[in-house]
Amino acid sequence: MQALLKYASIAALFYVAYCLLVFIMQRQILFPRNLTPPSPMGDKNIPGLEKIWIDTDFGKVESWFLPPSSAHPSRPAPAIIFGHGNGELIDFWPAELKPFTQLGLGLLLVEYPGYGRSAGSPSQQSITATFIAAYDTLIARKDIDASRIVFFGRSLGGGAVCALAAERPSRALILMSAFTSVRSFAVRYLVPQFFVRDPFDNLAVVENYSGPTLILHGKHDNIIPFSHAIKLNKAAKQSKFVVYEAAHNDCPPDWGQFWQDIESFLQEAGIIDGRILKN
Repeated sequence: MQALLKYASIAALFYVAYCLLVFIMQRQILFPRNLTPPSPMGDKNIPGLEKIWIDTDFGKVESWFLPPSSAHPSRPAPAIIFGHGNGELIDFWPAELKPFTQLGLGLLLVEYPGYGRSAGSPSQQSITATFIAAYDTLIARKDIDASRIVFFGRSLGGGAVCALAAERPSRALILMSAFTSVRSFAVRYLVPQFFVRDPFDNLAVVENYSGPTLILHGKHDNIIPFSHAIKLNKAAKQSKFVVYEAAHNDCPPDWGQFWQDIESFLQEAGIIDGRILKN
């Protein structure tokens, strides 16, 4: 019995040490910014791009604004605020998301603190503060219609825009490959949920969100399981659910179909009028 108690005590000690290590290292796991160096291309060769530095308490955070290509000078345009995945930078997205500008929306790509060329360190608190400041900067523009702002987040970006949605109004919400909460992954690391420092409780936000919500997810996602999308869809008051035959990093598998889905949603939500993109 004494030997059993001894081994149990040693195992408990190792588990406590392991939990402390995970607690200390969790932000390096959730925000692997050091594995994502700034793109050497930066903002070169991007027509119309406007670089906006967001002032925060922890320094300046970079954001890029692309104006709508079909803007009418006498009518403010709708806009989309985008949050990227945890292993990405805003540098990766202008070309891929350019069709938003062709749909008549301004596109604001907001960087995370500590990523790329931006100051600070990433956390739920610092990311939320950055996105709030970016939102306030965007809606103050005379060329932007503050009543037609859309939040779009991919993977970790879903957490960023849901945190923003809890603090600022928007016309619609788009979540691609998003999770219900970071706490749901605690079991994967064999630690208690209360150890999670940056929970990003997307499910709670979606449950209280009154606007239309578009959920996009790969059926074979091996990083953020498809079950998360099912729960988000069930929780949303006004939900449109689009399922792709894809995993995580190849979602969407067909960008042409993706833009058809996006255009239909924006039209149904009253963001844009009529069909614009060519199929």
